[in-house]
Amino acid sequence: MNTSPMTANRPAAALARSRFLDIDHATVRTFTREAVGTADTDRDKARRLFAAVRDEIRYDPYSVSDDPEHYRASHIIESGRGYCVPKAVVLTAAFRAARIPARLGFADVRNHLQTGTLRELMGTDVFVYHGYSHVYIDGRWLKATPAFNSELCARFGVAPIDFTGDSDALLHAHSADGSTHMEYVRERGVFDDLPLDDILAALTEAYGPLILARRALPKDAFHSRPNTGDS
Repeated sequence: MNTSPMTANRPAAALARSRFLDIDHATVRTFTREAVGTADTDRDKARRLFAAVRDEIRYDPYSVSDDPEHYRASHIIESGRGYCVPKAVVLTAAFRAARIPARLGFADVRNHLQTGTLRELMGTDVFVYHGYSHVYIDGRWLKATPAFNSELCARFGVAPIDFTGDSDALLHAHSADGSTHMEYVRERGVFDDLPLDDILAALTEAYGPLILARRALPKDAFHSRPNTGDS
């Protein structure tokens, strides 16, 4: 029997349960069911799941941890918070639970609006292993990052990222005034499950061991206020 290109691009691993994407857990199933609601197409389901993860799982850069349990989708949903990597885990798990193929993608990004104080603290304006979901909709693989909830974006004067299911939804390249904001500088790859050891090693190498000692990046790590001075 011939296999269509659309079917061939739906690898079984992108729909399967994994160590961190525990899609058969009751918490993940309930979250997915409630977010999807009455949507009946993959595109509409994906839109609703993206909005739910973006806004219901609060962005928290202080949640960096080296405990593997903290990176399971079910745990993250129950905690209601996470930085970009855990939030990408939840979105990818929810996609799979809704029978939409998805994988985890990572890239290093540069924040051009970073304050001088933050740059001095981190030693760099590059944030390593920023997480996103790589999702298969209507024959195409798309990138979607649900990192920053709408409330946080409103506080910092940045429009929230929307995912339509028609094109990539990545961090904004420019701020509201036209200034360069986020720049993707290095792709880290796409994975069927979370490469946690690689991520923790990269975080430690980039920022030092204290990043995993609950002294994570300040709350303006990815967003700078309109005044981008050193205060």
